[in-house]
Amino acid sequence: MNILNKAIVGVLPVFPKKLVRIFANKYIAGDKLYDGIEKVKTLNAKNIIATMDVLGESIKDKNEAIQSKNESIEVLEEINKTGVNSNLSIKLTMLGLNINFELCLDLVTEIMECAKEKNNFVRIDMEDSPVTDATIKIYEEVRKKFDNVGLVLQAYMRRSEQDIIRLTEEKANFRLCKGIYIEPETVAYKGKQEIRDNYLKLLKLMFERNAYVGIATHDDYLIDGAKKIIKEMVISKDQYEFQMLLGVRENLRDKIVASGEKMRIYVPFGERWYQYSIRRFKENPNVAGQVLKSIFVR
Repeated sequence: MNILNKAIVGVLPVFPKKLVRIFANKYIAGDKLYDGIEKVKTLNAKNIIATMDVLGESIKDKNEAIQSKNESIEVLEEINKTGVNSNLSIKLTMLGLNINFELCLDLVTEIMECAKEKNNFVRIDMEDSPVTDATIKIYEEVRKKFDNVGLVLQAYMRRSEQDIIRLTEEKANFRLCKGIYIEPETVAYKGKQEIRDNYLKLLKLMFERNAYVGIATHDDYLIDGAKKIIKEMVISKDQYEFQMLLGVRENLRDKIVASGEKMRIYVPFGERWYQYSIRRFKENPNVAGQVLKSIFVR
């Protein structure tokens, strides 16, 4: 079945977008900011907090980058206006990172100024390895002026341990995830268990160096391992939270919330849903099989 699921993923780009949208509806709040806010309200009612993300990446036009900055600021303003419990996640390639470093830094700074004014927090997402150095550099520059900013690090990246050591010289705020981009073996671990082992190693290192950590995973092994580390190291609840994607393993999500842990859900929305959906299919081919089955039994 796994081979079939991978085969389905391989032909997804030729599927009509209407079919792919069946998948997207579960994992994306909607096309508009209103949809994202309404989804966050629903989560908040279940004692779940959120981070909102305007979908998109790899913008190569300056005006589009500026528009993306405006969209991020609009999210922060709407969060403040509605009072929902959510922060903001941003991707730097949407903000001109592949156009000009200084342009990107200026746009991120504008977002950070708005977030500071609204007493909110911004998480800088990590993308693929060609932009890792520049992403970390933007974070470091922004961190000099703002303390309401955090960064994502990926457990499958071989460099992440050294990045943690450097970045925690000042108290850092991380989201730790496995990593989903296809990377060469020279820069990333490939084996399932070696990625898991490195994840828990990095999580422990983050705690040892007094970082706040968003433990972002849907993997039972990692969740159990994280809880064990938290217990052994006597980590207080104000030093971490669990994080998951919208629409993924909701029963597990609710179980973690019921146990008294803080849970934050990544809530993506926007008109650029198609690329995100394809990437999520590739990350978890089993979902592709489930969705395809649902299409034909309707």
